[in-house]
Amino acid sequence: MRVPTLPPRTLFILVDGLGLGTPDPLLNPIYGGSCPCLQHLLDHQAVPIDAGMGVGGIPQSATGQTALLTGVNAAREMGRHVEGFPGPSLREIIRDRNIYDQLTALGSTSTFANAYFTADMNEVRTRRIQSVTTVSALKAFDRVRDTAAMLEHQAVYQDLTRESLRERGYTGPLVTPAESARDLLSIAAEHDFTLFEYFQTDRMGHKGTREEVNRVLALFDAFLAVAIKFAEQPGHLFLMTSDHGNIEESGSSSHSANPVPLVALGQGSELLRTRIKSVTDVTPALVELYQDGSAGTPRPTEIQEISQGRAKPPAEPGIFQQAATGV
Repeated sequence: MRVPTLPPRTLFILVDGLGLGTPDPLLNPIYGGSCPCLQHLLDHQAVPIDAGMGVGGIPQSATGQTALLTGVNAAREMGRHVEGFPGPSLREIIRDRNIYDQLTALGSTSTFANAYFTADMNEVRTRRIQSVTTVSALKAFDRVRDTAAMLEHQAVYQDLTRESLRERGYTGPLVTPAESARDLLSIAAEHDFTLFEYFQTDRMGHKGTREEVNRVLALFDAFLAVAIKFAEQPGHLFLMTSDHGNIEESGSSSHSANPVPLVALGQGSELLRTRIKSVTDVTPALVELYQDGSAGTPRPTEIQEISQGRAKPPAEPGIFQQAATGV
């Protein structure tokens, strides 16, 4: 007889615009040496999942993220892939089926960890253009984490350093990606389910030079090497996936049709790797995990090897050492 177990405490990182491309540094900047932790995860831990949802055309953010965070085949509902931000029809789906509300119905606590550079919550609520993650958070919590929360290390800004806020008048302290990751781990320790969205990968995939792309990948790698340590703790699950490909293809400023990676480490990871075949499967699989608990067992030694670079020699030891130690 199976002994019931509690569902895991989950940290879910949604990386916008990260696909599984050719492992060639000339074609794929992920293999250029700037992100050894990410490269190792994609090579040795990721399983490919479909982002196309059975609809012709190139996958896009609005429908892809809606599918990820609701389990609804948003592209099929719309009859096409919808780019950018959700319109009225997609917003209705998000408000009705978002993962936060589904988990709340099961008695689990959840949160969105991203910081918004604002002190006025009504301004956020009344924005004409809102992302999928914003619509989801406002529906579930009626608020997002603001500047004050960020300064108290209770929210993480999307660029991982706050540097991009300077042009918007921010005069507060900057942080390192490792510090942002530690803040995220503290937030995730207080909730059953925590979501963080990183979209600089998609932004640089669209318009960044190779140097800018490498810089963003290195920043994210330093963050990731700390964040994956979340799964070292018993009863914890680290999850990372994407809505569509982009940054993995050099020389192209548009999204790709590549499958996207699913990385799952810790409790329940085997179930997710088996159950999830498409972006539409992520929310249903997580809900199933929280309904039934999990017999999965964390593998802390393996996770430590990934974050410390022992599992595979990195292309640039200096960068990897910095990422793993948070220096």
